[in-house]
Amino acid sequence: MFYAIWKHRKSVGHKAANFHESIAVEILWTAVPFLIVVLIAWPATKVVLAMKDTANPDLTVKVTGMQWKWRYDYLKGEGEGIGFGSALDRAQRQMSDAGGPGRGVTIDDYLLKVDHPLVVPVARKIRVVTTANDVIHAWFVPSLGVQLSAIPGFVRDTWFRADRVGDYYGQCSQLCGKEHAYMPIHVKVVSQEDYTAWVNSEIKKEAALVGDTNKVSALNDMLKRSEHDGIVAAR
Repeated sequence: MFYAIWKHRKSVGHKAANFHESIAVEILWTAVPFLIVVLIAWPATKVVLAMKDTANPDLTVKVTGMQWKWRYDYLKGEGEGIGFGSALDRAQRQMSDAGGPGRGVTIDDYLLKVDHPLVVPVARKIRVVTTANDVIHAWFVPSLGVQLSAIPGFVRDTWFRADRVGDYYGQCSQLCGKEHAYMPIHVKVVSQEDYTAWVNSEIKKEAALVGDTNKVSALNDMLKRSEHDGIVAAR
């Protein structure tokens, strides 16, 4: 535009063209922008459709937001049945309460470290199903290109695929209350072999926990019987 103004200025003797209702110009300035919009919309639409295509995932994880932590439940795929809560690491919370990591101290995962990260295998399609049990939250991991609201009474889904092993961090991006700043997300992407080993480890932990629960239940039953026998004997 500036070139046209300078090149065709009146001071150099240029005379403006004088025309009215040019059909050719009308068609041109309508067709060119239309073609530009179509060229932009075609790849953009393909990406949007791909973003919403959650079919045929390798792993499905339910993410439940709550004040102020996350709950992960593995619904389908390797690790089905595993479930746990994920909250801010206690040491980091204590650090925050004390005013931060300290002068001159740099911590890369400050207020992002959790006690139990979400573990997924690399190069696999991971479907994420979100909901919440109290207020609206949002599961947001920028480096994975994922941001999805977790709304009470609603189930929404999206997916991601991590191409590299590593740690991916995020936070709740929906103002959800006074502890909103302490609701981090840690997605730990591991190799398929390491993921299988992690699944086996979690299954063993679950089995041990169930075993402990059964022992507690058996002990309670025994105590109740003992109390009952004592009362009968006293009578």
